[in-house]
Amino acid sequence: MITIPPRYNPKQSEEKWYQFWEENNFFHAEVDSKRKPYCIVIPPPNITGILHMGHALNNTVQDILIRFRRMQGYATLWMPGTDHAGIATQNVVEKEIAHEGLRRQDLGREKFLERTWLWKEKYGSTIITQLKKLGCSCDWQRTRFTMDEQYSLAVTEVFIRLAERGLIYKANYIINWCPRCQTALSDEESAHKEVKGNLYYIKYPLKDSGMDYIVVATTRPETMLGDTAVAVNPKDKRYKKLIGKTVILPLVEEEIPIIGDSGVDPKFGTGIVKVTPAHDPNDFEIARRHSLYAKIVMNPNATMNQNVPLDYQRMDRFEAREAILEDLEERGLLEKIVPHEHSVGHCYRCHTMVEPYFSEQWFVDMPKLAEAAEDIVKKGKLKFHPPRWKKVYLNWMKGLHGWCISRQIWWGHRIPAWYCPDCKRAYDAAHKGKALLTERIDLLEASILVSLENPKFCPRCGRTDLKQDEDVLDTWFSSWLWPFAIFGWPTLDKKQSEELKYFYPTQVLVTAQEIIFFWVARMIMAGMHFMKEAPFSDVYIHGTVRDITGTKMSKSLGNIIDPLEIVKQYGCDALRFSIISLVATGQDVNLAQNKFEGGRNFANKIWNAARFILTNLDKEKAKADLCLSAKDITELKERWILSRFYQTLDNVTKSLDNFRFNDAAKSCYEFFWHEFCDWYIELAKKTISSKQTQLVLYKVLEKTLRMLHPFMPFITEEVWQSLPHEGKSIMISPWPHVEKQFIDEKIDAQMQRIISSIVAIRNIRSVWQIETNKNIQAEISVASQALEKLFSSCASYIKDSARIESLKVGRNLKRPKGAAVAVLTDVEIFIPLEGIINVEKEARRLTQKRYDLEKLLEITDKKLKNKEFISKAPKEIVEREKEKKEKLKDSIKKLKDNLKGFHLK
Repeated sequence: MITIPPRYNPKQSEEKWYQFWEENNFFHAEVDSKRKPYCIVIPPPNITGILHMGHALNNTVQDILIRFRRMQGYATLWMPGTDHAGIATQNVVEKEIAHEGLRRQDLGREKFLERTWLWKEKYGSTIITQLKKLGCSCDWQRTRFTMDEQYSLAVTEVFIRLAERGLIYKANYIINWCPRCQTALSDEESAHKEVKGNLYYIKYPLKDSGMDYIVVATTRPETMLGDTAVAVNPKDKRYKKLIGKTVILPLVEEEIPIIGDSGVDPKFGTGIVKVTPAHDPNDFEIARRHSLYAKIVMNPNATMNQNVPLDYQRMDRFEAREAILEDLEERGLLEKIVPHEHSVGHCYRCHTMVEPYFSEQWFVDMPKLAEAAEDIVKKGKLKFHPPRWKKVYLNWMKGLHGWCISRQIWWGHRIPAWYCPDCKRAYDAAHKGKALLTERIDLLEASILVSLENPKFCPRCGRTDLKQDEDVLDTWFSSWLWPFAIFGWPTLDKKQSEELKYFYPTQVLVTAQEIIFFWVARMIMAGMHFMKEAPFSDVYIHGTVRDITGTKMSKSLGNIIDPLEIVKQYGCDALRFSIISLVATGQDVNLAQNKFEGGRNFANKIWNAARFILTNLDKEKAKADLCLSAKDITELKERWILSRFYQTLDNVTKSLDNFRFNDAAKSCYEFFWHEFCDWYIELAKKTISSKQTQLVLYKVLEKTLRMLHPFMPFITEEVWQSLPHEGKSIMISPWPHVEKQFIDEKIDAQMQRIISSIVAIRNIRSVWQIETNKNIQAEISVASQALEKLFSSCASYIKDSARIESLKVGRNLKRPKGAAVAVLTDVEIFIPLEGIINVEKEARRLTQKRYDLEKLLEITDKKLKNKEFISKAPKEIVEREKEKKEKLKDSIKKLKDNLKGFHLK
């Protein structure tokens, strides 16, 4: 007999076993030529990050895969690390020093970076500590940071190599600009939101035509001060005659041309649009086609600059909008204002409305890098799960343009480019005035030197005090190198070279849909370009974690569920099993706190079942030879549970191989709770002392624990350590093999007949309200000799489980008078009711209940046929009604079956 505490203590178990695993170095991986590698690189969380449910889902999936493959014998490496998160971290530190009455400019670049490093050392590992609370089995000895010295060298090396090949360039271009963070943003960092605004109809006077004017519609009147043309569609018959004429730009009183461009939508507004190349991406493209110039009218903080009339200078852009509208109205140039909803970019960090802004930035030539990354997916060498993301990925690759990689902040990898002050001054003077729409800047002509170290002198003029570019690289520019830079690329020593060769390419990337373009696509490009191989063979895209109403979780909405609080309340295994059980492949997850009760209850079920088995386990019998063959097992219940276990194991293994995590979890749950506990353990109580039952109880429990370990690592380790076992830990014990000799569908069918009969008798007891402590008689009529033999040999199962005092089994038995009946395939079960209950009274009650349920079914069915209800009600409410309908139908059928043969007076 082995004793364990009556209740499972998650907190105690989690602390004890995680420390045990770390102390024994079980998470660490080394190159092993005798084993296949299996490597996952963690999507590096930001150092500003705090664990949320998205992290919990993402890392649970990764840990399941890693623990599963580790048990299968692979040399598994789960590579951890954190991202420096340029804008986010700088914002945090700026807020911190603001409490001291300081701005970063007051400290200066070097002092501010010192403060940021101090913040990183103090708080940057918080997320790592929290990931450990989830049971993550990362190789923490290898933890990397995207601004480590060696990693930073990789970032610089990539920049230089791409620049030397013309794949990184500097250009005057329209980019997304955050006035709050005062930095450029990529398209992916500028999420568009629908905004309720207005469409302003403004009169532009025609030159030399007296009172004539044209009407232009715009959503942003403050940018009209930067107009350099007005455009119409040349196919628009209304305005074709206007092309080539000139208008006077209101308030500025400058002459600008009317041009024809096919990019103009005749249906938008009046069909005449203003062209503001420095502040609108579409206008920028029009200007390039027509060799227009760009006039910047805003400062980096979105106040109006010196290029606008004096009255508007230094005004905030929205303040200027109101002033401009007032002046236009005063001059009779504002025709009307119409409400208009449109999509506007917002900064992904501070949510400020983004300003399209013409500026000089660094770019990566993405279209030239895309071909190889596109082909590898088209050829099926890199697969997306679920497959629908392949199409999304390929569509995105078709529309690529330059990736803006320069950021006007201080925290990050500083761009390795230097300028000669004299030559730069000369270059600026030569290009002084209105900004020309030149796409690329000639680095040589502009005396811009790209180098690993500070160049000693300017090759053009010989000056020695060169200045480094002030900008830093986009955070994603470092993280797109993650799968190979983490191994020390490009400056590899012998060990690093062996590790890179062994672990790269990695096997799978687990990530959220939001960063397919931010990160996944770019990693594939970088891997194909620098390593000549894709960084992984499979990409598993999981859904978004939402609240129970389907709303995305956010602090502002107050619908956050803190995973650490769930761990504290229910235990880590409960969180992991609950969340993975709810995740259909690639679908979003709707969560409420009570959803975690299922995982907690399952953990308790495992503990209670294990405690019963351990309490009754004879160590000597359990140590007996377990190399059993199917013919060694004679009892139906033992043969059945072994067959069902190995079928479940096969399903779980295949599901994990195919990233069907919820299917795997469901299979584990259904087998352990409803087959092993509800049926086998209950039936085994009568034969608990037999060697056969002892062996099977032990064998199935021990192997089930191993099967469950990737999902629920702590409780499985706790119980496994209490069982007789080989090896130091369940996490390094082998994954069970499917022993096909034990799988027998005929045995499954036979046992299912017995189970169905027991359930049918229990249903009769329930429906007719026969007290559970009353022993009853039963007769089972079967259609064949084989069935008679089966039911006779298993009579004890039925009698014990259904509380049957006497059981008669025979072929073609007649139904006794006043007996309840249950009809199964080729089997009828009769339960005589006379003398046990008041049959007349109960039959009337059941008849009334049937009528009541039929009325409820009618109401429910009517509701589900109501198109308005189906279209307007929340999805979960509709599903609940559908489930209710099916339950009602089932209940009514059972009542009808039970009432057959009863004729009420």
